Amino acid sequence: MTTVVSRPVYPFSALVGQDHLKQALLLNAVNPRIGGVLIRGEKGTAKSTAVRGLARILPPIPVVKGCPYNCSPDYPAGLCAVCSGPRAPDDPLPRSMQPTRLVELPVSASEDRVVGSLDLEHAITEGQRRFEPGLLAQVNHGLLYVDEVNLLDDHLVDLLLDAAAMGVNTVEREGISISHPARFILVGTMNPEEGELRPQLLDRFGLAVEIRGLPDVASRVAVMERRMAFEADPEGFVAQWHAEEQALSRRIATAQALLPQVRIEKPHMAAVATLSLELGVDGHRADLTILETARTHAAWEGRTTLTPEDIHHAADLALFHRMRRHPFVDVGDQRDAIKAAMEQSRRLLQDLAGEQDAQEKKII
Repeated sequence: MTTVVSRPVYPFSALVGQDHLKQALLLNAVNPRIGGVLIRGEKGTAKSTAVRGLARILPPIPVVKGCPYNCSPDYPAGLCAVCSGPRAPDDPLPRSMQPTRLVELPVSASEDRVVGSLDLEHAITEGQRRFEPGLLAQVNHGLLYVDEVNLLDDHLVDLLLDAAAMGVNTVEREGISISHPARFILVGTMNPEEGELRPQLLDRFGLAVEIRGLPDVASRVAVMERRMAFEADPEGFVAQWHAEEQALSRRIATAQALLPQVRIEKPHMAAVATLSLELGVDGHRADLTILETARTHAAWEGRTTLTPEDIHHAADLALFHRMRRHPFVDVGDQRDAIKAAMEQSRRLLQDLAGEQDAQEKKII
């Protein structure tokens, strides 16, 4: 019998600084429809630590008991073929609660390992063709972490991004066509010194952040102190941050419940469109991502109405990697351009809100 030892994970709430990184991860935890996050940064900036810490504070999820795809009994439209089969009205799906799963994708992973393959051993011994689920089946309703995503084969990155966008993984092997739900939070990390992602792939990530080492002595000392304390007594350090971790987990669950109530009005859409046009962003994916992120930020702050700050927080995370063919070049110029466009959208939002108030007063 093999005993699995669960080693302590560095607490998410104990991370020093890196506010953009933490915000992008938390917003995706509240609303996976944002489309994941790409974390760019030099080595040793807590990229992997943050992702693994996030998985530990995600609220437990309901799943269909025994389902190999972790189907959610509360989401009938996303059930697999087995769970959606015929059953009596008074025979509900058996359910259980389980922690949100973190699946780490190795750079060397093959396509069959990712999407699934034909079980050849079963075919030979039993004479029947059977599908062997891959990592995308395991990570349904979970967190998929791809370290060094820029070193992963472009074809595999395309598969991951397609599955994340559609919420479905479709596999065709040896005359077998299988589709199963694959809804997950996709997080990719990379060191730009080791190579870039193609712009087409960059655009498919909902949010992107660039992080560097902390710039002040006090913060760097805090990093060293906390890390040394964790390594000296992992269990004690985790226990010390337990209350903060639980508070974050509860806040994620509260924001998830509030999210459907957040309203998006036409002035908000106009402000987002102004931002994208002013910055010359191609396509409409950025507009939709900003709106989705803005409403999630409002829910995170405990509100059901959007403010200009929600839109600007979202734009800061959603536009940075979409502004030019060679992203993250002349970072200061990009930040200035985003800031100027945000001011213009803020004025537009205020003007439209004023016009709407005036019309409502006339009606009254």
